[in-house]
Amino acid sequence: MKRLAILGSTGSIGQSTLSIVESYPDRYSVATLAAGRNLESALEQVRRWHPRLVSLATEELAAELTSRLRALGITETEVLWGTAGSVACATHPEVDFVVSAIVGVAGLEATHAAILAGKPIGLANKECMVAAGEILTAAARERNVPLLPIDSEHNAVHQCMRVGTLAEVKFVWLTASGGPFRQLPLEQFTGITPEQALKHPTWVMGQRITIDSATMLNKGLEVIEACRLFNVPSSQVRVTVHPQSTVHSLVEYVDGSILAQISVTDMRLPILYALAYPERPASTLTFDLAALSHLDFSQPDFERFPCLRLSYEAAEKGGAHCIALNAADEIAVDAFLNRTISFMDIPRTIEKVLEWTPESHPETIAGVLAVDLQARERAREAISAAAIRV
Repeated sequence: MKRLAILGSTGSIGQSTLSIVESYPDRYSVATLAAGRNLESALEQVRRWHPRLVSLATEELAAELTSRLRALGITETEVLWGTAGSVACATHPEVDFVVSAIVGVAGLEATHAAILAGKPIGLANKECMVAAGEILTAAARERNVPLLPIDSEHNAVHQCMRVGTLAEVKFVWLTASGGPFRQLPLEQFTGITPEQALKHPTWVMGQRITIDSATMLNKGLEVIEACRLFNVPSSQVRVTVHPQSTVHSLVEYVDGSILAQISVTDMRLPILYALAYPERPASTLTFDLAALSHLDFSQPDFERFPCLRLSYEAAEKGGAHCIALNAADEIAVDAFLNRTISFMDIPRTIEKVLEWTPESHPETIAGVLAVDLQARERAREAISAAAIRV
Protein backbone atom coordinates (compact mmCIF):
# COMPACT_ATOMS: atom_id res chain seq x y z
CA MET A 1 0.00 0.00 0.00
CA LYS A 2 1.47 3.35 -1.09
CA ARG A 3 0.38 6.25 1.15
CA LEU A 4 0.06 9.57 -0.69
CA ALA A 5 0.51 13.24 0.08
CA ILE A 6 -1.51 15.20 -2.46
CA LEU A 7 -0.39 18.83 -2.67
CA GLY A 8 -3.14 20.69 -4.50
CA SER A 9 -5.83 18.14 -3.70
CA THR A 10 -8.80 20.30 -4.75
CA GLY A 11 -7.40 21.13 -8.21
CA SER A 12 -7.89 19.04 -11.33
CA ILE A 13 -4.73 16.96 -10.83
CA GLY A 14 -5.52 16.43 -7.16
CA GLN A 15 -9.05 15.30 -7.92
CA SER A 16 -7.82 12.98 -10.68
CA THR A 17 -5.30 11.51 -8.24
CA LEU A 18 -8.07 10.83 -5.74
CA SER A 19 -10.00 9.14 -8.55
CA ILE A 20 -7.02 6.82 -9.05
CA VAL A 21 -6.93 6.08 -5.32
CA GLU A 22 -10.62 5.20 -5.47
CA SER A 23 -10.05 2.89 -8.45
CA TYR A 24 -7.06 1.12 -6.84
CA PRO A 25 -7.89 0.87 -3.12
CA ASP A 26 -5.52 -2.08 -2.70
CA ARG A 27 -2.58 -0.04 -4.01
CA TYR A 28 -3.04 3.55 -2.73
CA SER A 29 -4.35 5.43 0.27
CA VAL A 30 -4.43 9.08 1.33
CA ALA A 31 -2.10 10.19 4.12
CA THR A 32 -2.17 13.99 3.80
CA LEU A 33 -3.87 16.69 1.72
CA ALA A 34 -2.91 20.30 0.95
CA ALA A 35 -6.16 21.83 -0.22
CA GLY A 36 -5.49 25.54 -0.80
CA ARG A 37 -8.48 27.88 -0.56
CA ASN A 38 -11.34 25.58 -1.52
CA LEU A 39 -12.92 25.05 1.89
CA GLU A 40 -15.96 23.11 0.71
CA SER A 41 -13.93 20.64 -1.37
CA ALA A 42 -11.44 20.25 1.49
CA LEU A 43 -14.29 19.41 3.87
CA GLU A 44 -15.66 16.76 1.53
CA GLN A 45 -12.20 15.27 0.95
CA VAL A 46 -11.52 14.97 4.67
CA ARG A 47 -14.93 13.33 5.21
CA ARG A 48 -14.21 10.87 2.39
CA TRP A 49 -10.52 10.06 2.98
CA HIS A 50 -9.80 10.84 6.68
CA PRO A 51 -6.19 12.00 6.13
CA ARG A 52 -3.72 12.41 9.00
CA LEU A 53 -3.16 16.05 8.01
CA VAL A 54 -4.94 18.60 5.87
CA SER A 55 -3.54 22.05 5.12
CA LEU A 56 -5.35 25.14 3.84
CA ALA A 57 -3.99 28.41 2.47
CA THR A 58 -4.80 30.67 5.43
CA GLU A 59 -5.20 30.50 9.20
CA GLU A 60 -8.81 31.70 8.90
CA LEU A 61 -9.74 28.89 6.50
CA ALA A 62 -8.00 26.34 8.73
CA ALA A 63 -9.95 27.55 11.75
CA GLU A 64 -13.25 27.34 9.84
CA LEU A 65 -12.47 23.82 8.63
CA THR A 66 -11.50 22.71 12.14
CA SER A 67 -14.79 24.03 13.49
CA ARG A 68 -16.86 22.33 10.81
CA LEU A 69 -15.02 19.02 11.20
CA ARG A 70 -15.60 19.06 14.97
CA ALA A 71 -19.29 19.68 14.36
CA LEU A 72 -19.30 16.49 12.31
CA GLY A 73 -17.43 14.57 15.01
CA ILE A 74 -14.22 14.31 12.94
CA THR A 75 -11.26 14.92 15.25
CA GLU A 76 -8.56 12.55 13.98
CA THR A 77 -7.43 14.88 11.14
CA GLU A 78 -5.02 17.65 12.13
CA VAL A 79 -5.67 20.94 10.30
CA LEU A 80 -2.71 23.18 9.41
CA TRP A 81 -2.26 26.19 7.13
CA GLY A 82 0.11 28.10 4.89
CA THR A 83 3.49 27.04 3.59
CA ALA A 84 4.36 25.35 6.88
CA GLY A 85 1.21 23.25 6.56
CA SER A 86 2.05 22.18 3.00
CA VAL A 87 5.58 21.28 4.08
CA ALA A 88 4.20 19.21 6.96
CA CYS A 89 1.90 17.37 4.54
CA ALA A 90 4.78 16.68 2.15
CA THR A 91 7.18 15.42 4.79
CA HIS A 92 4.85 13.49 7.10
CA PRO A 93 6.56 10.23 8.16
CA GLU A 94 3.65 8.09 6.93
CA VAL A 95 3.87 9.50 3.39
CA ASP A 96 5.41 7.18 0.78
CA PHE A 97 4.83 9.33 -2.33
CA VAL A 98 4.13 13.03 -2.92
CA VAL A 99 1.97 14.36 -5.75
CA SER A 100 3.12 17.96 -6.28
CA ALA A 101 0.22 19.77 -7.96
CA ILE A 102 0.01 23.17 -6.23
CA VAL A 103 -0.12 25.79 -8.97
CA GLY A 104 2.81 28.21 -9.27
CA VAL A 105 5.78 28.73 -6.95
CA ALA A 106 3.43 28.35 -3.96
CA GLY A 107 4.27 24.65 -4.01
CA LEU A 108 8.03 25.08 -4.30
CA GLU A 109 9.03 24.92 -0.64
CA ALA A 110 6.90 21.84 0.06
CA THR A 111 8.28 20.04 -3.01
CA HIS A 112 11.86 20.86 -2.01
CA ALA A 113 11.21 19.73 1.56
CA ALA A 114 9.75 16.44 0.30
CA ILE A 115 12.89 15.78 -1.76
CA LEU A 116 15.12 16.55 1.23
CA ALA A 117 13.00 14.07 3.23
CA GLY A 118 13.61 11.41 0.58
CA LYS A 119 10.02 11.23 -0.67
CA PRO A 120 9.49 10.17 -4.32
CA ILE A 121 7.75 12.94 -6.25
CA GLY A 122 5.03 12.86 -8.90
CA LEU A 123 5.56 16.30 -10.41
CA ALA A 124 2.58 18.13 -11.92
CA ASN A 125 3.87 21.61 -11.03
CA LYS A 126 6.03 22.79 -13.92
CA GLU A 127 6.57 26.20 -12.29
CA CYS A 128 8.63 24.58 -9.52
CA MET A 129 10.93 22.97 -12.05
CA VAL A 130 11.17 26.15 -14.14
CA ALA A 131 11.98 28.40 -11.19
CA ALA A 132 14.16 26.06 -9.13
CA GLY A 133 14.85 23.04 -11.31
CA GLU A 134 18.61 23.37 -10.89
CA ILE A 135 18.21 23.13 -7.11
CA LEU A 136 15.51 20.44 -7.10
CA THR A 137 17.24 18.09 -9.53
CA ALA A 138 20.58 18.43 -7.71
CA ALA A 139 18.91 17.58 -4.39
CA ALA A 140 17.06 14.64 -5.97
CA ARG A 141 20.24 13.22 -7.51
CA GLU A 142 22.11 13.59 -4.23
CA ARG A 143 19.42 11.65 -2.36
CA ASN A 144 18.46 9.29 -5.18
CA VAL A 145 14.88 10.58 -5.08
CA PRO A 146 12.76 9.84 -8.19
CA LEU A 147 11.18 12.87 -9.91
CA LEU A 148 8.41 11.36 -12.02
CA PRO A 149 6.64 13.79 -14.37
CA ILE A 150 2.86 13.90 -14.43
CA ASP A 151 2.51 16.57 -17.13
CA SER A 152 1.32 14.58 -20.14
CA GLU A 153 4.18 15.74 -22.40
CA HIS A 154 7.00 14.98 -19.97
CA ASN A 155 5.35 11.80 -18.84
CA ALA A 156 5.32 10.75 -22.50
CA VAL A 157 9.01 11.60 -22.87
CA HIS A 158 9.79 9.62 -19.71
CA GLN A 159 8.04 6.60 -21.19
CA CYS A 160 9.83 6.92 -24.54
CA MET A 161 13.24 7.28 -22.87
CA ARG A 162 12.89 3.99 -21.03
CA VAL A 163 14.08 2.14 -24.15
CA GLY A 164 17.36 4.00 -24.73
CA THR A 165 20.19 5.82 -22.98
CA LEU A 166 20.54 9.59 -22.69
CA ALA A 167 23.59 9.47 -24.97
CA GLU A 168 21.41 7.91 -27.68
CA VAL A 169 18.83 10.73 -27.62
CA LYS A 170 19.08 13.20 -30.52
CA PHE A 171 15.97 15.30 -29.85
CA VAL A 172 13.11 15.46 -27.38
CA TRP A 173 9.96 16.56 -29.23
CA LEU A 174 7.19 18.20 -27.21
CA THR A 175 3.82 18.36 -28.94
CA ALA A 176 1.59 21.43 -28.68
CA SER A 177 -2.03 21.76 -29.70
CA GLY A 178 -1.40 25.28 -30.97
CA GLY A 179 -4.23 26.57 -28.80
CA PRO A 180 -7.27 28.46 -30.07
CA PHE A 181 -5.29 30.91 -32.24
CA ARG A 182 -3.20 28.54 -34.31
CA GLN A 183 -4.86 29.74 -37.55
CA LEU A 184 -6.05 33.20 -36.51
CA PRO A 185 -4.55 35.94 -38.75
CA LEU A 186 -1.74 37.68 -36.89
CA GLU A 187 -3.25 41.12 -37.43
CA GLN A 188 -6.26 40.04 -35.32
CA PHE A 189 -4.19 39.14 -32.23
CA THR A 190 -4.46 42.65 -30.78
CA GLY A 191 -8.22 42.22 -30.37
CA ILE A 192 -8.16 38.82 -28.63
CA THR A 193 -10.39 38.79 -25.54
CA PRO A 194 -10.03 36.72 -22.36
CA GLU A 195 -13.17 34.77 -23.31
CA GLN A 196 -11.62 33.77 -26.65
CA ALA A 197 -8.30 32.84 -25.07
CA LEU A 198 -10.00 30.63 -22.47
CA LYS A 199 -11.59 28.39 -25.14
CA HIS A 200 -8.95 25.69 -25.48
CA PRO A 201 -9.69 23.29 -28.36
CA THR A 202 -8.55 20.11 -26.58
CA TRP A 203 -8.03 20.34 -22.82
CA VAL A 204 -10.11 21.65 -19.91
CA MET A 205 -7.67 23.38 -17.56
CA GLY A 206 -7.30 26.24 -15.09
CA GLN A 207 -7.35 29.83 -16.30
CA ARG A 208 -3.64 30.58 -16.22
CA ILE A 209 -2.53 27.41 -17.98
CA THR A 210 -5.26 27.91 -20.60
CA ILE A 211 -4.02 31.44 -21.37
CA ASP A 212 -0.43 30.13 -21.36
CA SER A 213 -1.48 27.54 -23.92
CA ALA A 214 -2.96 30.30 -26.10
CA THR A 215 0.33 32.25 -26.00
CA MET A 216 2.41 29.03 -26.08
CA LEU A 217 4.23 30.22 -22.97
CA ASN A 218 3.07 26.97 -21.42
CA LYS A 219 5.05 25.05 -24.02
CA GLY A 220 8.04 27.28 -23.33
CA LEU A 221 7.87 26.40 -19.64
CA GLU A 222 7.76 22.75 -20.68
CA VAL A 223 10.94 23.21 -22.74
CA ILE A 224 12.72 24.47 -19.62
CA GLU A 225 11.21 21.68 -17.52
CA ALA A 226 12.36 19.07 -20.05
CA CYS A 227 15.91 20.42 -19.90
CA ARG A 228 15.93 19.97 -16.11
CA LEU A 229 14.07 16.65 -15.89
CA PHE A 230 15.98 14.86 -18.64
CA ASN A 231 19.35 16.65 -18.37
CA VAL A 232 19.43 17.85 -21.98
CA PRO A 233 20.27 21.32 -23.38
CA SER A 234 17.54 23.49 -24.88
CA SER A 235 19.03 22.87 -28.34
CA GLN A 236 17.89 19.24 -28.01
CA VAL A 237 14.31 20.10 -27.03
CA ARG A 238 12.01 20.95 -29.91
CA VAL A 239 8.34 21.82 -30.19
CA THR A 240 5.96 20.61 -32.87
CA VAL A 241 2.37 21.79 -33.28
CA HIS A 242 0.06 18.78 -33.28
CA PRO A 243 -3.59 19.94 -33.08
CA GLN A 244 -5.06 16.44 -32.64
CA SER A 245 -3.20 16.07 -29.29
CA THR A 246 -3.13 12.29 -29.64
CA VAL A 247 0.68 12.03 -29.71
CA HIS A 248 1.74 13.44 -26.37
CA SER A 249 5.47 13.67 -27.11
CA LEU A 250 8.21 11.94 -29.06
CA VAL A 251 11.88 11.07 -28.60
CA GLU A 252 14.16 10.93 -31.63
CA TYR A 253 17.22 8.71 -31.28
CA VAL A 254 20.58 9.08 -33.01
CA ASP A 255 19.94 6.04 -35.24
CA GLY A 256 16.91 7.77 -36.79
CA SER A 257 14.24 5.97 -34.77
CA ILE A 258 11.44 8.12 -33.36
CA LEU A 259 9.35 6.79 -30.48
CA ALA A 260 5.97 8.35 -29.77
CA GLN A 261 3.69 7.96 -26.75
CA ILE A 262 0.00 7.84 -27.64
CA SER A 263 -2.94 7.61 -25.25
CA VAL A 264 -6.27 9.14 -24.34
CA THR A 265 -6.26 12.79 -23.30
CA ASP A 266 -6.99 11.91 -19.68
CA MET A 267 -4.64 13.00 -16.89
CA ARG A 268 -5.44 9.90 -14.88
CA LEU A 269 -3.15 7.89 -17.15
CA PRO A 270 0.08 9.85 -16.50
CA ILE A 271 -0.83 10.08 -12.82
CA LEU A 272 -1.24 6.30 -12.63
CA TYR A 273 2.05 5.85 -14.50
CA ALA A 274 3.90 8.03 -11.98
CA LEU A 275 2.26 6.42 -8.94
CA ALA A 276 2.94 2.88 -10.10
CA TYR A 277 6.35 3.31 -11.77
CA PRO A 278 8.10 1.09 -12.79
CA GLU A 279 4.96 -1.09 -12.95
CA ARG A 280 2.11 -0.64 -15.44
CA PRO A 281 -1.18 -1.59 -13.76
CA ALA A 282 -4.14 -2.53 -15.94
CA SER A 283 -6.64 0.30 -16.44
CA THR A 284 -9.77 1.14 -18.39
CA LEU A 285 -8.09 4.16 -20.06
CA THR A 286 -8.03 2.66 -23.53
CA PHE A 287 -7.29 4.47 -26.80
CA ASP A 288 -9.26 4.22 -30.03
CA LEU A 289 -6.79 3.68 -32.88
CA ALA A 290 -9.29 5.24 -35.29
CA ALA A 291 -8.19 8.58 -33.83
CA LEU A 292 -4.86 8.11 -35.63
CA SER A 293 -6.43 8.31 -39.07
CA HIS A 294 -5.25 11.90 -39.44
CA LEU A 295 -2.19 13.42 -37.74
CA ASP A 296 -0.74 16.89 -38.41
CA PHE A 297 2.65 18.20 -37.31
CA SER A 298 4.08 21.63 -38.06
CA GLN A 299 6.70 24.03 -36.80
CA PRO A 300 5.56 26.76 -34.37
CA ASP A 301 5.65 30.36 -35.59
CA PHE A 302 7.79 32.49 -33.25
CA GLU A 303 6.28 35.70 -34.66
CA ARG A 304 2.79 34.46 -33.80
CA PHE A 305 3.96 33.06 -30.45
CA PRO A 306 6.81 35.28 -29.14
CA CYS A 307 6.44 33.75 -25.67
CA LEU A 308 7.95 30.54 -27.03
CA ARG A 309 10.96 32.45 -28.36
CA LEU A 310 11.39 34.19 -24.99
CA SER A 311 11.25 30.82 -23.25
CA TYR A 312 14.08 29.41 -25.35
CA GLU A 313 16.15 32.51 -24.61
CA ALA A 314 15.49 32.09 -20.87
CA ALA A 315 16.30 28.37 -21.06
CA GLU A 316 19.65 29.19 -22.65
CA LYS A 317 20.57 31.57 -19.81
CA GLY A 318 18.96 29.55 -17.01
CA GLY A 319 18.80 30.66 -13.39
CA ALA A 320 17.19 34.05 -12.77
CA HIS A 321 15.89 34.37 -16.33
CA CYS A 322 13.77 31.23 -16.00
CA ILE A 323 12.44 32.45 -12.64
CA ALA A 324 11.62 35.87 -14.11
CA LEU A 325 9.95 34.34 -17.17
CA ASN A 326 7.48 32.42 -15.03
CA ALA A 327 6.87 35.23 -12.53
CA ALA A 328 6.33 37.91 -15.18
CA ASP A 329 3.94 35.69 -17.09
CA GLU A 330 1.82 35.02 -14.02
CA ILE A 331 1.42 38.76 -13.38
CA ALA A 332 0.80 39.53 -17.07
CA VAL A 333 -1.81 36.79 -17.47
CA ASP A 334 -3.67 38.05 -14.40
CA ALA A 335 -3.63 41.57 -15.86
CA PHE A 336 -4.95 40.27 -19.18
CA LEU A 337 -7.76 38.36 -17.49
CA ASN A 338 -8.66 41.56 -15.63
CA ARG A 339 -8.60 43.47 -18.96
CA THR A 340 -5.76 45.74 -17.81
CA ILE A 341 -3.55 44.81 -20.76
CA SER A 342 -4.06 43.30 -24.22
CA PHE A 343 -3.22 39.75 -25.27
CA MET A 344 -0.03 40.87 -27.05
CA ASP A 345 1.02 42.85 -23.97
CA ILE A 346 1.64 39.51 -22.25
CA PRO A 347 4.85 38.78 -24.23
CA ARG A 348 5.79 42.49 -24.17
CA THR A 349 5.64 42.49 -20.38
CA ILE A 350 7.68 39.29 -20.12
CA GLU A 351 10.32 40.61 -22.54
CA LYS A 352 10.69 43.85 -20.59
CA VAL A 353 11.15 41.97 -17.31
CA LEU A 354 13.74 39.66 -18.89
CA GLU A 355 15.64 42.69 -20.16
CA TRP A 356 15.75 44.04 -16.60
CA THR A 357 16.85 40.72 -15.08
CA PRO A 358 20.61 40.27 -14.43
CA GLU A 359 22.14 36.86 -15.00
CA SER A 360 22.42 34.87 -11.78
CA HIS A 361 21.85 31.34 -10.50
CA PRO A 362 20.30 31.33 -7.02
CA GLU A 363 21.58 28.43 -4.94
CA THR A 364 18.82 28.36 -2.34
CA ILE A 365 15.03 28.29 -2.39
CA ALA A 366 15.04 31.60 -0.51
CA GLY A 367 17.17 33.07 -3.30
CA VAL A 368 14.76 31.75 -5.93
CA LEU A 369 11.78 33.28 -4.14
CA ALA A 370 13.60 36.62 -3.83
CA VAL A 371 14.19 36.75 -7.59
CA ASP A 372 10.57 35.70 -8.13
CA LEU A 373 9.25 38.58 -5.99
CA GLN A 374 11.50 41.10 -7.72
CA ALA A 375 10.39 39.91 -11.17
CA ARG A 376 6.73 40.20 -10.16
CA GLU A 377 7.27 43.79 -9.02
CA ARG A 378 9.02 44.64 -12.27
CA ALA A 379 6.16 43.08 -14.23
CA ARG A 380 3.70 45.29 -12.35
CA GLU A 381 5.85 48.32 -13.15
CA ALA A 382 5.91 47.37 -16.84
CA ILE A 383 2.13 46.93 -16.87
CA SER A 384 1.59 50.29 -15.15
CA ALA A 385 3.85 51.99 -17.72
CA ALA A 386 1.92 50.35 -20.56
CA ALA A 387 -1.38 51.52 -19.06
CA ILE A 388 -0.07 55.08 -18.83
CA ARG A 389 0.99 55.00 -22.49
CA VAL A 390 -2.48 53.88 -23.51
